[in-house]
Amino acid sequence: MILVKDIYQFLDELAPFSIQAGYDNSGLVIGNMYYGVKTVLVALDITNDIITDAEELGAELIITHHPPIFHALKCIDTETPVGALAADGISVISSHTCFDSAQGGLNDILCQRLSLDILESLAVEDGVPIGCICKCPPQSPEALAKRIKATLGCNVVRFNDMGGSIERVAVCSGSGGSLLADVLAQECDAFITGDVKHDVFIDACNAGVTVFDAGHFHTEDIFVDYIAHKIGERFPALTVLRSPSDRDILSYI
Repeated sequence: MILVKDIYQFLDELAPFSIQAGYDNSGLVIGNMYYGVKTVLVALDITNDIITDAEELGAELIITHHPPIFHALKCIDTETPVGALAADGISVISSHTCFDSAQGGLNDILCQRLSLDILESLAVEDGVPIGCICKCPPQSPEALAKRIKATLGCNVVRFNDMGGSIERVAVCSGSGGSLLADVLAQECDAFITGDVKHDVFIDACNAGVTVFDAGHFHTEDIFVDYIAHKIGERFPALTVLRSPSDRDILSYI
């Protein structure tokens, strides 16, 4: 019998939970290390639809990137996603900032998908690397925006086109706008991330740097297929599925 503990230990080998950011809550978030597992779902987040997927497909474990418990809870209501999962005996393991920063982790995968050659880390916090600085084949901001959109399947890529040729680019999956100062210090031509606020675009424009906002979901959903493949490869006796409801919940017109 494969246990939650076995899968937890394998994920810890891929991206040690010990390197997660101090504010994070990666690891076993719901459930029990000694529950048996036959079917695993993988998703970026926990939504009510993904819980329904787990119930209908008989999954005993969901692996997510974003933890369903991020702030302290003072009660557990079984009508909430956390309460429903606990009541159903479905465990959740989340690999969040530890997977972002791990060697071969999310930012490395994102750069590889975009055909960028990694040179060094973008920044270091508490001894843990964050993001990447990459060498980019010389191209215009518009050409790079089109490649990002096609590669990640984005509905839209927002960017401030500063013109010129992009050759040195910073990358941070998810929400990396707060790292703009590091991008400028590293003398990058551009920055690829998600969840970019208006003031970050203004600061980047004034500094002459093109920032690409490809969305939080689309810069991180590559986690799902990667982890599903790795778990299936390591535990061939398991049924490992991408949750059918794992999708960008936003609509665009």
